[in-house]
Amino acid sequence: QVRLVESGGGLVQAGGSLRLSCAASGHTFSIYAMGWFRQVPGKEREFAADIALSRGNTIYADSMKGRFTISRDTVKNTVYLQIDSLEPEDTAVYYCAARTDSYRATGRTTSYVYWGQGTQVTVST
Repeated sequence: QVRLVESGGGLVQAGGSLRLSCAASGHTFSIYAMGWFRQVPGKEREFAADIALSRGNTIYADSMKGRFTISRDTVKNTVYLQIDSLEPEDTAVYYCAARTDSYRATGRTTSYVYWGQGTQVTVST
């Protein structure tokens, strides 16, 4: 089993930046890649970014390119999501997720086996 714990969310003014962290523990050797999703009430969970832990290859949702940066620290088993130039539309619960193989489609919630509890990001005007 793998446990994912997000942190770093909070209230931030529009135009500011935030860095979310996701620490993995447990059977981390089984993780192939980790990703970030976000969700607002009444909407489906939206893919943001994904990173392969070994090679560091990254994939971003088209709408997230430019302001979102995913990175990882393999020693700490931690993945980060840097969000710059925050907009009120970025307000959401941000979830970290892990997938255990490379062949399932990146960006689909069904491709990820493990999920964190989420961290709230609120962007004020």
